[in-house]
Order: sequence, then C-alpha cells, then structure tokens
Amino acid sequence: MHTLEAPPNGDKAATYSELVKSLSALLEGEPDLVACAANMSALLYWSLPDLNWCGFYLVEPGSGDLVLGPFQGKPACVRIPVGRGVCGTAAARRETVLVIDVHDFPGHIACDTASNSEVVVPILDGDRLIGVLDLDSPRHARFDETDARGLEALVSVFVAAIAGDQRRSSGVSGGDAASTSI
Repeated sequence: MHTLEAPPNGDKAATYSELVKSLSALLEGEPDLVACAANMSALLYWSLPDLNWCGFYLVEPGSGDLVLGPFQGKPACVRIPVGRGVCGTAAARRETVLVIDVHDFPGHIACDTASNSEVVVPILDGDRLIGVLDLDSPRHARFDETDARGLEALVSVFVAAIAGDQRRSSGVSGGDAASTSI
C-alpha cells in the first residue's frame, strides 16, 4: 500500500495528488463498492484537516433516494431524497456543490450541528448516478475549488475501482463533473 507523504507548506494540490496515489494503491484489485467506500472515507477523514464527517450516500435502486453508506464521523441522516439538502442537490444537478456556510444553504439538512461548511461530489459511472461523496467541516469556508477538483479526481479512482479491471484497461475515467459554489 502507498504511504501518504505530507506535502510541504500545506499545498492542497500536492495533498490531493498524494491522496490519489494512496487511494489507487488501497483500492487496487478490489471492486466491492462497500469495501472501497469504507476505505476511501477512512483515508480522507484521517488525511484531510478540519473534517467532522466524511462518507457516502448511495442511490437506493427502488426509491432513488440517497441512503447512508460507509462513513467516518458522528451518526448521520439515513435517507436523503434527491434534490433535497446539499447531498440531494449535488445528486440532482450531477455536479459538485461547495457550500461556504451551510446555514445559508436553502434546505440544508443539519445531521451534525457542528458542521459549518460542506462539499459534495456526485459519483457517476457514465450517466448512472451511484451516489455522492460528502465532506463536512466545523470550519466556515473550509472547502474551495482545489478541494473540489481533488475530490473529483479521487471519485474517479473510486469509480474505476468498483467498475473493475475491464474499465481501467479501456482508459475510461470519470471526474468530469462541474461544480457549483454556494
């Protein structure tokens, strides 16, 4: 497994570059969605500063709702309808949503009252929505475009892993989601 090297001077882009290497090594050869999501949420939670929650909401095929998946942090809301809250909005728009202050986001779902900022990245396999990656912070304005791009790159690694070797060998990758700051 790859060991995360601390980049000099708090360089976020370098941190995400190292995280991509670490996640790629961690998920190598493992296509199971739950196993990959569990390891990815743990890697991010313990590697990125100022997080109080990091995890996945996965699309439930029957209802289309986002249902809680593997995560790190306090217990969370279990079910979120697509289009509701930050997670549901990112899923509906199929684009990354950055929220500088969650208290200003219309319809924000407060699973943890300590959260003040949030970034949510949709997980797409082609046109199919798999779910979202959600990171919360107690610090206002914790996330920026560098975080959004870095997390999108990590989601691409995740999607390639769960799609299996066939997709990796074809050179197909995700991560082309747009982003919205709110």
